Amino acid sequence: MFGYIRPMRGELKVREYEQYKACYCGLCRALKEQGTPLASFILSYDFVFLAMLLYDAQEAPATAHVRCGASLFRRRKACLKFPALSLCADYCIILTWWKLHDTLADEGFFRSLRDRLFMAVLARAYRKAAARRPGYAARVREALEALERLEREERPSLDACADQFARLTAALAEGAGETRRRPLEQLLYHVGRFIYIVDAADDLPEDFKARRRNAVAERFGLSGVLTDKARESLETTLLHSCRLAAAAFELLDSGPFTPVLQNILYLGMPQTCRAVLSGTWRRGEKRKSKEFELDE
Repeated sequence: MFGYIRPMRGELKVREYEQYKACYCGLCRALKEQGTPLASFILSYDFVFLAMLLYDAQEAPATAHVRCGASLFRRRKACLKFPALSLCADYCIILTWWKLHDTLADEGFFRSLRDRLFMAVLARAYRKAAARRPGYAARVREALEALERLEREERPSLDACADQFARLTAALAEGAGETRRRPLEQLLYHVGRFIYIVDAADDLPEDFKARRRNAVAERFGLSGVLTDKARESLETTLLHSCRLAAAAFELLDSGPFTPVLQNILYLGMPQTCRAVLSGTWRRGEKRKSKEFELDE
């Protein structure tokens, strides 16, 4: 998916970093167990965050050292399957499918061949996930179709588009218990708003080159490069979403993943915002920056 919601690794304690890696590997295994071929290709930091957020027990989940295709000669520590992992694996499959579907609508036939192939490979896993979560699959389809209509307007509103996507991410809280659902919906709404805007800003040069519509470009009248005024305005609204997400998080009961989640909300998301707006995010991705990437 997107991959913008991740911790600032340098500020994690060793124990916290090991917890995060174990949950990351546990989600990968859950995707494989639920019939997803090439699970590592759709595995996302965003859904690791979601799995830790939806985990509602006070004790840390059980772990085991397991074999992994990315580490053939040594076992890795992974969380054993728990309900939030299964739920997030289904959510990840459903959202990946519809994101690929959305991409096909924006690309020509030859440029979209890779995505068409991947959709064919993912089709069976998607049907199973949609059968397990029919309500959410329907909501994703409706929300992304509404978002597409907004983006195709003559002058699409950045706020309206971000709000529509945020409603989609807020719906991820439907798997939570009744007492936790309200603050989780608020938290995930602002995380979704953050993801939409930061993704549009990140894609700005690529979208301009490919002549694709981009809500950030439309909002500020840009031609592929952020101006200082646009950068300042985007940083203000993105950091505001970070603060509101963190405020909602404080209403939740603490659990074993609380320090990692605090790191992501208070440090990781603001760092991502500044990296994207300064133009260093993609370069950091290519270098596999130690600040963000997991060890192999």
